[in-house]
Formats: sequence, structure tokens, C-alpha cells
Amino acid sequence: MAKISMAPEQRRKAVRATTAGLGIVAALAGFIGLARWFDGVWQGDPYPVADPAATSRHLDERSQTVYDALALPHARLDAERSGVRAYTDAYNCDRRGLRTWSDALDPSPPSEPHVVSVSYDWTLRDVPRARAVVALQHARKELTREGWTVAEHRDDRYRLQLSVRPPKDGTSVTLTAYPGDRLEVSAYADCARYPKGTPMDMDGDPELAAMRAPVQLRG
Repeated sequence: MAKISMAPEQRRKAVRATTAGLGIVAALAGFIGLARWFDGVWQGDPYPVADPAATSRHLDERSQTVYDALALPHARLDAERSGVRAYTDAYNCDRRGLRTWSDALDPSPPSEPHVVSVSYDWTLRDVPRARAVVALQHARKELTREGWTVAEHRDDRYRLQLSVRPPKDGTSVTLTAYPGDRLEVSAYADCARYPKGTPMDMDGDPELAAMRAPVQLRG
């Protein structure tokens, strides 16, 4: 079968058409990529998704680990003053992305809908400051040995406090000594979006698991 040959001018036209087509495709791909990039900048990084009840149980486990590291066998739970509290907070979960540029001008900017942080705290009593100093030093040593990192450790006339974070976790625990021989243990989880269908309490907040402080102190 005889081959069909193209004249030089026809070949040049075909090459130009192919090159133009490829240029259009490349330009379109670049435009789509730019649009996606801008949409990401406009919307901001999405919050991770987490079940608040599961998060509260996780905080209970983390605070148990911290209590064990404190080595305070004679401390007691301060149930009369503070008790054991677990709660959600939406106010510190800011909206993200360039779309929220006007929030900087708002004295009370709105928080991101359906996004909350989870907190959990309880307080020990009968912990004098001198004992608290030793306990925080012991906790720091034990927890860093397990891979935790220290965010802050203050021991001065104004405050005795240790803040630590477990590895790759999104949670943190802060221990603070107060007058009256009290040592507060506060666990926090970063802001996260709760899944659709999450059970809500009477106040319209996500329900949390029952929190009961360290096992050694449970009645």
C-alpha cells in the first residue's frame, strides 16, 4: 500500500495545530491548578475530624498517664472545690482561610461551625508547693522518657507549671500548682470538626464520655 505523504506546508500546519492544541491543554491545566490553589487559600486548611466523646476518653487516658508520672500516692481528689469537669469549647476555634479576612476587624469574630476543642480537668489536694516541685520534676523526667515534649516548665515566685504534649497526638496536659496545696491537671485537645450525627446534650454541645479522674482516686 502506497504511503500518503504530506507536503512541507501541510506538515508545518499540522505541527502548528498540534503545538497550539498542546499549549491550550497546558494553559487549561495550569488554570485548573491555579483555581484549586486559590480555593485552598480561600477556604484555608480544613480542621481534622474527630468524635468528641472518643476525644474525651483519650484525654482521660492521657491524664491518667500524667498522674502516674507525678508519683503522688498520698494526694486526694479535690472533689469539693473543683470536681471533675469535661467540656467542649468552640470560641477558640477560629475560622480559617482568606475568606475570613474581615474577622480581624471584628472584636468578637465567629468561630468555625461544627468545630470544637475538648478539655478535661481535675484537681488534687494535699500537695504542698515543695512536694509539687518534686512531682513536676519527676513527671517531666518520666514523660520525656516516653517521648512526650515539654512546651513550658515554670518554677518561680509567680507560677509553678508544667505543660507537656504526647507525640503526634494533638493533645496537651498542663499541671499548675495553686495556693492551698492544690495541683490542677488540665488536658486539652486541639480543635476538630465533629462528624455529622454526633449526639448533642441539652445545651446543644457534643456529648462527652463520663470522666472520673485517675483510677487510683475513683470511689
